[in-house]
Amino acid sequence: MSVFKQFAAQSAEEIVGYYSDRIRRYNEKLNVVIGNEMLEPEQAAGYLNQNPSGKLRGVPILIKDNISVEGWGTTCASKILQGYTSPYNATVIQKLIAAGALPLARVNMDEFAFGSSCETSYYGPTRNPWNEATVPGGSSGGSAAGVAADFAPAALGSDTGGSIRQPASFCGVVGMKPTYGRVSR
Repeated sequence: MSVFKQFAAQSAEEIVGYYSDRIRRYNEKLNVVIGNEMLEPEQAAGYLNQNPSGKLRGVPILIKDNISVEGWGTTCASKILQGYTSPYNATVIQKLIAAGALPLARVNMDEFAFGSSCETSYYGPTRNPWNEATVPGGSSGGSAAGVAADFAPAALGSDTGGSIRQPASFCGVVGMKPTYGRVSR
């Protein structure tokens, strides 16, 4: 069954509950999800009320720690930004919410996106779900590892020099670097 048919057959609360349970079960050993912000099943309906018929209605999305989500901490995986809470949504988040997507959780990355292993994070290294002795690649290692671990069907990352494509390759998932300017910076 396609992921979209699966979501159409379930409530948002059931979908978010499934992924939240997986995160709680496996995140301790993988260190993919960071921070305290995670969408709870009972909060999902609030997002869906903003756009009840969007093309991504009910699809949970993991968010890299360098993309602002209103009310969430955004640290770029650095101690220096601890305590910063974003006062606004990044344009890509606004558009995802307008399409009905559900920002599920914040994921790990190389500090300030400078790295290619996802080991330089203030939160500690992220592990590759296929082999915990290996790295998931970086800097969007948390995004790729989260999808590979079935923490969500999709994730946002950022890519300047391979930071989406390399982790996707290391984790056996699809990563796409959009054409420059296609996604708001």
